[in-house]
Amino acid sequence: MALLEIENLSAFYGKAQALHDLTFNVEEGSIIAMVGANGAGKSTLLDSIMGLTQTKGDIRLDGTPITAAKPQDIVVKGVGYAPERFNLFPYMTVRDNLLVGAYTAREDIETNLDMIHKLFPRLEERENQETVSQSGGERQMVSLGRALMSSPRLLLVDEPTIGLAPKVCLEIADVLKRLRDEFSLTVLITEQNANFALSLAEQIMVLESGHLVASGTSDELSSDERLAAAYFGH
Repeated sequence: MALLEIENLSAFYGKAQALHDLTFNVEEGSIIAMVGANGAGKSTLLDSIMGLTQTKGDIRLDGTPITAAKPQDIVVKGVGYAPERFNLFPYMTVRDNLLVGAYTAREDIETNLDMIHKLFPRLEERENQETVSQSGGERQMVSLGRALMSSPRLLLVDEPTIGLAPKVCLEIADVLKRLRDEFSLTVLITEQNANFALSLAEQIMVLESGHLVASGTSDELSSDERLAAAYFGH
């Protein structure tokens, strides 16, 4: 069953069109990856789902249209967003940054904090540390944790591995798999690191200049010579 349905979605910045008639579904309980080069429109796609851009077309969450909804209402409906830009409060502690994400799910604060501390023990150890003094990997963990504090059913994650060491990328991949397997979350990620996406997602989609140019399983896309050369480095 599709939790997220995208139909003929186009996005605009003023008169400039950034996405062109995208149509795809995200099945409940899956990890889906949208890959493409810098500037392909990946962040615009997630921003559009969150109601942060001018769009045409349809976006449905669990069958309910959310295209015209405000971002805060989309969060309430069950969508969490960990943007590539982090958008953390640098001089607030880890704990306070996490609590910012709980404003729509205050009754779940302790449950969600417990889940996040199990996923990221480092955040519990450093809960009183200001995020400005953290590494990129730790800030990514805080960003993911803050998105989880809203008790989402669908988690959007923009470029989770950008600028991170390979060891930290493996930690992030493990957490995303656990969110699917242990907590029944549906995850949509965007990635330039297509090899990371191949190792993680059941379904891969390829975005190029705002157009969806390919879609398939990891095996199907990694065996495509043109796409392998362009995106997967082999």
